[in-house]
Amino acid sequence: MSVDDRPTLSAPDDDPWLWLEEIEGTQPLDFVERQNQLTLAAFGGAAFERDRDILAAIYDRPDNIPYVSRRGSDLHNVWKDATNRRGLWRRTTLEEFRKPHPAWETILDIDQLAASEGEDWLLSQITTMPGSSRAILSLSRGGSDAVTLREFDLATKSFVADGFALPEAKGGADWLDADTLLLSSAHGEDMATSSGYARTVRLWRRGQKVEQASVLFEASVSDMAAYCYVDRITSNRTIWFGRMLDFFNFSVSLGDQTGPLARLDLPTDIELQAHGDWLAIKPRSVWSVAGRTYKADAVLGISLSAFLKGGREFAVLFEPAPRRAIQGFFWVAGRLVLSILDELRPHFEICTPSAATWSRETLPGLPQIGVVDVWALDRHASESNGDLLANVQDPLTPPSLLLMERGVASPTVLKQAPKTFTADGLVVTQHEAISVDGERIPYVQTGPARESGDAPVYMTAYGGFAVSVKPYYHASLGKLWLERGGTIVQANLRGGGEFGTRWHDAGRLAGKKLSHDDFAAVAADLVRRGVTTPKRIAAQGGSNGGILITNMLVRYPERFGALFCTIPLIDMRRYTRLLAGASWIAEYGDPDKPDEWDWLKTYSAYHNVKAGQAYPPILIATTRRDDRVHPGHARKMAAKLQAMGFEAWFYEPAAGGHGYGKDNKERAGFEVLGYRFLKEKIGWTDG
Repeated sequence: MSVDDRPTLSAPDDDPWLWLEEIEGTQPLDFVERQNQLTLAAFGGAAFERDRDILAAIYDRPDNIPYVSRRGSDLHNVWKDATNRRGLWRRTTLEEFRKPHPAWETILDIDQLAASEGEDWLLSQITTMPGSSRAILSLSRGGSDAVTLREFDLATKSFVADGFALPEAKGGADWLDADTLLLSSAHGEDMATSSGYARTVRLWRRGQKVEQASVLFEASVSDMAAYCYVDRITSNRTIWFGRMLDFFNFSVSLGDQTGPLARLDLPTDIELQAHGDWLAIKPRSVWSVAGRTYKADAVLGISLSAFLKGGREFAVLFEPAPRRAIQGFFWVAGRLVLSILDELRPHFEICTPSAATWSRETLPGLPQIGVVDVWALDRHASESNGDLLANVQDPLTPPSLLLMERGVASPTVLKQAPKTFTADGLVVTQHEAISVDGERIPYVQTGPARESGDAPVYMTAYGGFAVSVKPYYHASLGKLWLERGGTIVQANLRGGGEFGTRWHDAGRLAGKKLSHDDFAAVAADLVRRGVTTPKRIAAQGGSNGGILITNMLVRYPERFGALFCTIPLIDMRRYTRLLAGASWIAEYGDPDKPDEWDWLKTYSAYHNVKAGQAYPPILIATTRRDDRVHPGHARKMAAKLQAMGFEAWFYEPAAGGHGYGKDNKERAGFEVLGYRFLKEKIGWTDG
């Protein structure tokens, strides 16, 4: 008896499930409701509710670290807990924040706002201006990327009557002065790129209708986005305008409130950070200029004024190596902070420019193991005195928030997160698997010191967009997996940024298939080392990781016992036509080009499902308010698998955006549903 396995590789556009792409359609929502009922009936119940409440209580703890940024003299924080599920926007002082129990002043109660206006509001972004009490708030419905913009007064703690306001759209605004915004928003006719982001930068004056705002700068429809940034360090408030040509290529211009005046003569595949009269540049590829050749991923420094006069004498601030790569860089109070991974160990340097040379020093007092993240305390560079914050942790050590005053003082602990699970008898070890082409793939294993041979293993990875996966302290996995006797494994696949552009490029476009081979190699290595057996390996991945997990389903089903696929990208034939999909062509390729479809089809799991295979059970979950990765990916894959007789479950809550929920309880429920599914399907009864 044959089964309908459309769409297929031979007929990729013959898709009987297209109706599931209608996000709010009656028939698709009936499908979602039936699926949710079945999934919750199977994996909900008392055990689910117990674990969900345990996890939500951890997320709602009053002694969790309130992460802050300084605006003017105040530290600002958005705080969520069981009482304030959508969040409190609040402020305090640094002196008060140092206390064990600081006093906070509430600026806006988002729960009260949502209730009073009958909207599913979450606070997405706060855009302030130095020296002003005014802010532009980006309010999201249910966690979506699209936001409404509204002007708010921090002095009166209220929205400004007849102030700036813009209906829902992707994008935002920056203040030029108290009565003028630079608007980078997709709102309006012909104002969106094919990716759904802002195509123009507009000068919007107080009292004007947005339709009357003059266009200062525009990108093409095929670009990813147009953007701008006001450099308030310069006396004339230089405005940087940019075209984001794709995810990894940019065209940058300098200008003022009349528009761009000069485009910088730079390769497009660069990352650039400007600060007054200084530039820091990182090219993705080898760059030869003015008789010198610079390595890909080197960080180069130069005076902006010298560059504009034709100077190309760059100072080399960072030299990459095969397993030593820059992770990011930013300016603070006239100094450039470099974040480096050296064989996956964190390292930070500060480079200070002068007219004669650049000095260099190591950021003091930080560990060189585990995870260390560093950023500027001040929201606005023009207000910064150089103070830095650092977050330090590892899989068994909860985060500590440190302050480095003026970026040079020894770190002092501001806040220590609570231990949320018992780590007795657990160890963290690093290993390497050998992938199909001989490449060494690092992974971190956390679990019992002694191998049992059949450990219940939770595996995860990402492998895309040059995002580096780091071994953070994970409250939910710690409490609900490690503490109960399980093991967790985090893999560093090609496609990530752990070892720089060469590592990323090896796992993108046609190489994306190699990224998936890397993950399967780690699963095999766990068995080879005697950690577990294939049927005891549960794997989860989300977003770009959704491609990963569905490829484990169709390409390496024998290596896994169960799979959990979240907010996923799956259908690589139609992804560019769904929401923000066109913005990811530089990562995957263009399915409308036959030569690029030739490689895309090799990892479009939606087209590679075959009847009669022994696939492991899979739960595919998304959210209806995800306006980045279309929920149709998850819906269609689940429907096709079920129609072909495979064990596939589906779950889709109404809110959450490109995440797991709009509040701590929803987030906990989403995660726990996946854990309960995985545990049952790998045969692990954890009490």
